This record gives sequence, structure tokens and C-alpha cells, in this order.
Amino acid sequence: MVKRYQRLKEIQRLDPERDFLEIYRLTVSYEFPWDITRALELALYRTYAVPSIGRLLARTGELTERSQKRYDDTALLLDTVVEHGFDSEAGRTAVRRINRMHRSYDISNDDMRYVLCTFVVTPKRWLDTYGWRGLSGHEVRAFAAYYRTLGARMGIQDVPQTYEDFERTLDSYEKEHFGWDEGARTVADATLALMGSWYPRPLAPVVRKASLALLDDSLLRAFRYERPGPLARGLTHGALRLRARAVRLLPPRSTAHYARQNPEIKGYPDGYEVARLGTFPTPGVRGCPVPHGRTSDAPAEGTGAAG
Repeated sequence: MVKRYQRLKEIQRLDPERDFLEIYRLTVSYEFPWDITRALELALYRTYAVPSIGRLLARTGELTERSQKRYDDTALLLDTVVEHGFDSEAGRTAVRRINRMHRSYDISNDDMRYVLCTFVVTPKRWLDTYGWRGLSGHEVRAFAAYYRTLGARMGIQDVPQTYEDFERTLDSYEKEHFGWDEGARTVADATLALMGSWYPRPLAPVVRKASLALLDDSLLRAFRYERPGPLARGLTHGALRLRARAVRLLPPRSTAHYARQNPEIKGYPDGYEVARLGTFPTPGVRGCPVPHGRTSDAPAEGTGAAG
């Protein structure tokens, strides 16, 4: 059990304001790679429930007609910065692609800032509930610093400064903006179908029920999904907590795990170029998906094997 917390001790020796990238990398690629992936998938649903975001995602067709590619590109792009850093050639390419993509659409600063908040708040809340341990104070501060930096490089204005600021911004934005939109529901349905497709067909209905059981009531109301019963919620939450107990007994990871190694990434068996990932302008559509993507005019650097 002592060994299980060795990396946390390493993290606590670092400065969360100066060493935020290293702390974030250690946390997401060594301590919680599976949990962070699941938490960010849940964050996607939160963005859909804001009609201005969900409606535009539906209009672009990226998550309804090209769901797997969109998922792959999102995960790979975000992880490029985590793995290589903001100032690496690959990291700069990823951020340029994000910015190039978003300049092609009419996206409000408020929506961009809200999506950024989901990347900070949703993982912490997931780990507080389902992680083999919660985030330490060092890690929480590093998460906030990491996304402050990403937000600044994306040109987002009025980015929250602390985790508490991120959380307040997210909660107030959801309270004001969550609501029904037919296109957003279509995007949510497509995402549920995508997640079900990763498993043998007979398990798809189980995956759908489990996914819905993880959505809070505000999301269920926004999408007009039927509220899962106590049995479905109890089984889902219980299974995740049992997993956390089992993981706590395992030795710490000895190697980093990045998105390209995730079995859910299907589209790049022979590798990929960072500069060719992501979405590109859709003719006649002024409005865009959430912050995932890459710069179309960037050099073709930062290849990796998807697994």
C-alpha cells in the first residue's frame, strides 16, 4: 500500500504553479488514465446540454455522422499537449490547430470558457466519487494552472484563476444555460451509440443504461432522458466504487498511458499526424464543436501510433 502512494509523494514535492505540467502529466497518465478518460467523456455530455453548443455540434455533423473520428481526434489532440508540453513542436501544432479551427466559426467566449471549465471540474468530481483516491490539493492547483495556460493560448478571455473559480463559473453557467435542444439530444444519442459500439453488441444496451446512470438529473432533464431507476444507478455506482477499491491494491503504474493507447481509439491503426487531426470548416455553418482539434496550416509533426 505504501508503494501505491509513491507517485503522490513525488507530486507533493513539486510546485503546482511552476511544475503544473509535470504534475498534470503524472496525475492523468500514471495515476488515473482510465478515470480521466471516463470523466472527460462525461464532460462531453455537459457541453451538449448548453443549447448553443449542442445545436452547433449537431449542425456540423461531426458527432452524429463521424462520431468515432471526432472522439479519436479529440482525445489525441488534447493528449498531445499533455504528453509533449505547450512549448514542444507537437504541442504548439495542436494548439495552433485548435485556434485555427475555432476562428472558422462563431463561438462565444462564454461557451469556450465553459467548456474549459468542464475539463477542470468534471475530473475532480469524478475522482472524488469513483477514484481510488481523490485529488490532492497540489493536483487541484496544478489542474487549474494547466487549463489557465491552455485557455490563454486559445485566446479565451476572463479564464478562471483557481479551481474554485472554475467550479463557480461552471455551476452558474449550467444553472443559467442548461436546456432542451433537439439537435443536442441527437448528439447525445450519437455519443451513447458510439460508446456502446466499443463492446460486443449484446452489451450495448447495458453500456447505454450505465452511461445514463452516470448523468445527473440536470443533464437528464436537459436531454429529456428518462431518469434511470435506483437499481441501475446503484449497480453502476457500486461497480465503479468496487473498481476503485481493487485499483487501490495494485502497484503504481511504471509507464505512462496516453490516449493513443486507449482501446476506444479506432481510427489510426497506422499512426497519425497531429496537423491532420480535428475538424475543418463546414460550408454554410458558422458555429463549432467544443475545443478539440488541430491546426490545418501547421506542419505535419508529432506522429504517434494509435492503439
